[in-house]
Amino acid sequence: MTETLTVLGVESSCDDTAAAVIRSNPGQTDILANVVEGQSTLHAPFGGVVPEIAARAHAERADLCVETALVAANIGLEEIDLIAVTSGPGLIGGVLSGVMCAEGIAAGLSIPLMGVNHLEGHALTPRLTDDLATPYLLLLVSGGHCQIIEVIAPGSYRRIGGSIDDAPGEAFDKIAKHLGLGYPGGPEVEREAANGDPLRFKLPRPLLDRPDCDMSFSGLKTAVRRECDKIVETKGGLSQADRADICASFQAAATEAMVEKTRRAMNLMIHDRGWPKGGRRLAVAGGVAANRSIRSSLEETANELGFSFTAPPLKLCTDNAAMIAWAAIERWRLGDRNPKVMARPRWPLDELAPPMLGGGKKGPRA
Repeated sequence: MTETLTVLGVESSCDDTAAAVIRSNPGQTDILANVVEGQSTLHAPFGGVVPEIAARAHAERADLCVETALVAANIGLEEIDLIAVTSGPGLIGGVLSGVMCAEGIAAGLSIPLMGVNHLEGHALTPRLTDDLATPYLLLLVSGGHCQIIEVIAPGSYRRIGGSIDDAPGEAFDKIAKHLGLGYPGGPEVEREAANGDPLRFKLPRPLLDRPDCDMSFSGLKTAVRRECDKIVETKGGLSQADRADICASFQAAATEAMVEKTRRAMNLMIHDRGWPKGGRRLAVAGGVAANRSIRSSLEETANELGFSFTAPPLKLCTDNAAMIAWAAIERWRLGDRNPKVMARPRWPLDELAPPMLGGGKKGPRA
């Protein structure tokens, strides 16, 4: 195989069916196509992702996304050197749909197939978009995950902290549903919060009394519901101003929790890991990273501690197949051929870290 790699990526871990084509050589990488078909209209009536509906939609659309990506990239299947597919973690029905699609194409073309950890795709995206040198600290915040990760090098990760229960994106979605807002909830809550008073409701900042870098969002979500119930009991319903103030107060609490825990992780990198000035880097990825309040607060904190700040473009923060293809390229060049592709609902990025509290009987959450 030549040094230039043309990789087809397939992603189907949650509610976005995606395919991408990347062409890379040691000096340059080009995203030739990056196709994402969302399922928001399918899940909106339920206020959240329905796994069975998501899996069926992936099965119906994965091959069509691949075809669209190839047309957009203006290349044929015979030009593909390697196929990369998300093998986990994620909703198992969706992951299986993507894996089976990728396996079929790879078998038909007699070319290698590589299974990719979805979290590694997010973790390495700053290297694709900004050529970010390692090591760096990553805050991964999305609908399904919340972790602070030390990216030591491609293939080498250390979890510094994470959510012991709900992911932030899940909390945003559930609060939006409780308030009768649209789906996905993150953008809706942010839009309402822009017109609200973040100081009106005294919501908890979970786990800030603990010195570690772990987070929790379940209790915060419950506190919001209680405030809503108090207003409804007193006034008979929520006004537009009430909704805006609730969203603003929730967003402020969630932002403060994430930023403070990330600050602690940055101090850990300085004092315990000995990161020198000029070598301190913070990146953020995942769909929640699109929230302007969260992003700006993280950037401000990074500047205070002398860290550079990297936030990939929104289309590469949310779930996409370009990041999967890129992660495969990074691993391939390390000599990792990973011939066994297995769909996994759970797949920790740092497999040596102890399970997060609430990991369940099936093992570490991610």
